[in-house]
Amino acid sequence: MQLFIQALQQITLGEDAERLFHGRGGMFPESEHLCLDWFPPVLLLTSFKEITQDEVTRLTEAINQRFSSAVQDIPVNLVFQHRCGGQTQTQVLQGEVPEPHYVMENGAKFQVHLLRGQNHGLFLDMRAGRAWVKQHAKQRKVLNLFAYTCGFSVMALQGGADEVINIDMSKGALSIGKQNHLLNDFAHGARFFGHDIFKSWGKLTKFGPYDLIIADPPSNQRGSFVATKDYARLLKRLPSLLAEQGDLLLCLNAPELDIAFLKQQVIDQCPTLEFVEQLANPSVFIDIDPNKALKVLRYRHQSDV
Repeated sequence: MQLFIQALQQITLGEDAERLFHGRGGMFPESEHLCLDWFPPVLLLTSFKEITQDEVTRLTEAINQRFSSAVQDIPVNLVFQHRCGGQTQTQVLQGEVPEPHYVMENGAKFQVHLLRGQNHGLFLDMRAGRAWVKQHAKQRKVLNLFAYTCGFSVMALQGGADEVINIDMSKGALSIGKQNHLLNDFAHGARFFGHDIFKSWGKLTKFGPYDLIIADPPSNQRGSFVATKDYARLLKRLPSLLAEQGDLLLCLNAPELDIAFLKQQVIDQCPTLEFVEQLANPSVFIDIDPNKALKVLRYRHQSDV
C-alpha cells in the first residue's frame, strides 16, 4: 500500500478519463490489489482483495491529501469498489457521482456508470486501441464485434469511417452505445444489432465486406464467449467478411492466455491473415509479464494462399 501512496505524488488529473494507478501489473509490491481510475469529476478506487476499514480510511486520507487542492478544496468525489471472492461491492466514500455521468476521451464523449457493477461503460485499458481505430478508419466500412457500448464505433466515425456495424448480445449495452453516438452528434452512420454473433453470420455478410473488423470479446463469459473454444470458431468466419487488404484487430484480455495462444489460433484457422503488429497498451498499464496484459494484435487480409 505504501507504494500506492507514494505513486499518488506523481499523478495529475487531466480532462480525459484514464487509469492513474495500475497495481495489477505487478510493478508495485504490496499494492498489486489496488487500482485508481479518473472518471472526471470522480476518482474510482478499486481493491481486488479484502482490505480493512482502517486501510480504506488510510487510502482515502492519502487521496484527499494529494488531490483536494486540485479541486479547489472541494471534497474529492471518491467511489470505492471492492472485488473479492466473486463479489462486488461499490460505495460512494465521499462527494457525489453525477447522474448522468459523462466523460471525455480523445475528443469523444461517453456515458459511464460507476455504481453499476464491474463494467463502467468504458474500458480504460483499450484507450490506445480506440485511438488507433480513430486514426485508421477514414473512408472505411467497419464491423465492431462484441461492441459493448460502442466506443470503437464512435471513434471510427470521428475518424471518418463511412459506416459502422455494431453487434453485441447485450441490448442494454447497445442502448448506451446508441446514446454515445448521439452525444457525439452521430445520428447516422452506425447500425446496431442485439444478436448472438455466432447466429448472425448471414446478416453480417449482407452488410460486408468490411475494410476493418474489430473483435474484442469477453475472455470467459458463459453463454457468450469462452476464448479457449470460441476464438477458433470466430476466426474461421472472419476472413470471409474482410475485404482484400482489410485490417483485423484481435483483442484478448485473459491473463491466463498468452500472446502465443492468440497467434496460434490465427495460424491454425486463418492462413490468409498476415500479422502486422501488436498495439502497445497505455503506459500506465505496464505489466511485469506482458503475456498477462491486454493483447491487441493487428492482422491484414491477403489473397488466398
